Amino acid sequence: MTVPSISRRTLMKGTALLLASTALARQALAQAAPAGGRLIVAADSEPKNLNPAIVASNGVFFIASKVIEPLAEASFDGKDGLAPRLATSWEGSADGLSVTFKLRDGVTWHDGKPFTSVDVAFSALNIWKPLQNLGRLVFANLEAVDTPDDYTAIFRFSKPTPFQLIRNALPVVTSVVAKHIFDGSDIAANPANNKLVGTGPFKFAEYKPGEYYRLTRNENYWDKDQPKLDEIVFRVLPDRASAGAALEADEIQLAAFSAVPLADLDRISKVDGIKVISKGYEALTYQLVVEINHRRKELADLRVRQAIAQAIDKKFVVDTIFLGYAGAATGPVPKNAPEFYTSDVATYDFSPAAANDILDKAGYKQGADGNRFKLKLRPAPYFNETRQFGDYLRQALAVIGIDAEIVNADAAAHLKAVYTDHDFDLAVGPPVFRGDPAISTTILVQSGTPDGVPFSNQGGYANPELDKIIKQASETVDTAARTDLYRKFQQLVVADLPLINVAEWGFITVARDTVLNVSDNPRWAVSNWGDTALQS
Repeated sequence: MTVPSISRRTLMKGTALLLASTALARQALAQAAPAGGRLIVAADSEPKNLNPAIVASNGVFFIASKVIEPLAEASFDGKDGLAPRLATSWEGSADGLSVTFKLRDGVTWHDGKPFTSVDVAFSALNIWKPLQNLGRLVFANLEAVDTPDDYTAIFRFSKPTPFQLIRNALPVVTSVVAKHIFDGSDIAANPANNKLVGTGPFKFAEYKPGEYYRLTRNENYWDKDQPKLDEIVFRVLPDRASAGAALEADEIQLAAFSAVPLADLDRISKVDGIKVISKGYEALTYQLVVEINHRRKELADLRVRQAIAQAIDKKFVVDTIFLGYAGAATGPVPKNAPEFYTSDVATYDFSPAAANDILDKAGYKQGADGNRFKLKLRPAPYFNETRQFGDYLRQALAVIGIDAEIVNADAAAHLKAVYTDHDFDLAVGPPVFRGDPAISTTILVQSGTPDGVPFSNQGGYANPELDKIIKQASETVDTAARTDLYRKFQQLVVADLPLINVAEWGFITVARDTVLNVSDNPRWAVSNWGDTALQS
């Protein structure tokens, strides 16, 4: 699964030829590469909570996934797209009421204590289900976890829970933490949320605010051939423009998640010793969406939402804001999720004239200043592209007589304003599709999510028919029937526009060519980097 527009770029054609011509040589180098060395990586944020069992987000995973492991990881060639980690196998019952995990023997926590099924049960029942932003959806009906022995965990559900969902969710929602560290504490406030103790190939060593995170080699990792590196240092570089310069100066060796601005890629791809890689984000499709506060009278009117949709030129957004490194979205499921995607949805062709006509007929007349009404627009601050799209959207709305005032804020203030205080009319958001609509997609439109849950429906939208489909899909064990429900879900979302999907994109990794084994799984940037190595 790839974002198709990447391959159209001349830059990527050149890079593909380079990688193809040296693939066998690089494999040989990777096998022969001596273990050791320090990899310095660009990091553009400093999460307030580093525990991925609580906060399942890419900003957290980027650092924490090297320390704390899930039950399984995404894979290009593994069965069902998965590779074993702390679990070696998983099997769902025919009635959807249980899933049995066989766990890896011989694993120890970084403090030397043994990893067992008790840790999995504790994580699932005390953290994933009640506290995690995504786990509370996946494990909503989890009622018990049996541990008949140290290496078996049987998840039992009060209602049928699709094994398809559990399987698709494993890399994202099953980060396991140690019971002996969290049990009996206020889990959300436990210092171990930021001084991580895990089972992964790297240990958490040090954090200096505003400067770096440092991870060191786990000498007792269960995979005796890993890790290859001695250290990983995540150097905090909040200014994305500085990442490219640091790479060129060899001050850092790797920048993931498009930390090098798209506008700089063509130039930096020609610098000797630097490679540009689009692979490794296939399971992390980002979606550019316009979030809508339906408490606002005008926005509760479907005709206004349709007009806004027709005022947005998706081709311009893809070509000008994303420089072609994206694709236009048709709905809430991206095209690179063929298991669920359907193109059989309503379309809103770009037409400011049609949008103006809709608003006129709906009774939203333009005043003497040309404006029909004013809105508060909050672009998410996480990426250059979300901020740039906010500026574009303001201009596009002005063409149809809607005066949008942009309110910019840092990440913490934006999250509070949109998802707790509901202090917005429109917001620009970048949710992530993680392999299954139930994971971070349905939550964007489902009603009843408590205030304060990030990246959820906090616009007050409620549609009983849509909620019914979401609930039905969450309990449908038959894979074909569940997939069909999610196609109906897409059709209803696009018809009623609780939000507006604009574009979908993957990211780019830029690295020195001395960094080996990069992008070798579909969520590489947020995986454990156990086999990543430095060429001597």
